[in-house]
Amino acid sequence: MEQRIASRDNPAVKYACRLRDDKSFRASEGLFFAEGLRLCAELAKDLRPYKVYYLDSKRAEAEALGGELCEISKPVADKLSDTKSPQGIFALFPLPHADEQALNACPRLLCLEHVQDPANVGTLIRSAAAFGFGGVVLSADSADPFSGKALRASMGAAGRVPVAVCGDLPARLAQLRESGAQVYAAALYRSRPLAEASPAKGERVAVVIGNEGRGLTDEAVAASSMSVRIPIADAVESLNAAAAGAVLLWHFRGEALR
Repeated sequence: MEQRIASRDNPAVKYACRLRDDKSFRASEGLFFAEGLRLCAELAKDLRPYKVYYLDSKRAEAEALGGELCEISKPVADKLSDTKSPQGIFALFPLPHADEQALNACPRLLCLEHVQDPANVGTLIRSAAAFGFGGVVLSADSADPFSGKALRASMGAAGRVPVAVCGDLPARLAQLRESGAQVYAAALYRSRPLAEASPAKGERVAVVIGNEGRGLTDEAVAASSMSVRIPIADAVESLNAAAAGAVLLWHFRGEALR
């Protein structure tokens, strides 16, 4: 029987809010929270919702997503929402699990070290999906790709592109390099112009992007095959992580997009 919740203090509402706000709770429960019809619909293409909360006016859209349905009142929707303009539809999805062996072998891999803005993490995951990258590896202190802000920026790509967290990213980069991948670090010091980075056809590639302010650690750069930079006009000091990442990912895009 379909559930209906009118009280903001209902345990199911508190549970959904905790999933929305608490990274460790998401990990322990194996679920994440998403808000908005467009985002939920994109995620539902790859992940079946565990539960969908909706206002009565969104019933048809909620039914189209699949999963267990729960009608909610406007006060409950206001509590669940973390946006300025609630859309009246929310869903709990299973956290996808990346196959580490498949990630290490994929032709194109994006690696993020200390990228702490969730919007940047989400945008970079979306760019990775757009340019044919088969997976994303994040250092443990990067922003959570399944937080609300990151999910909105990735617009469903976090459910489509395998994402894994790595405790020692420089060691992971060294392993990739030793296994035959070309590892390109986005850095200024002792770097070459991006146009000089031309992997051979069929060669595996990993692109590494660092913290918004400090860039990559010396260890990550040392573990890479080459440091590359994007030539820009003197009037601009630098590009932000998401913009620079989009340029790099386009440059190293998959063969099908060339």
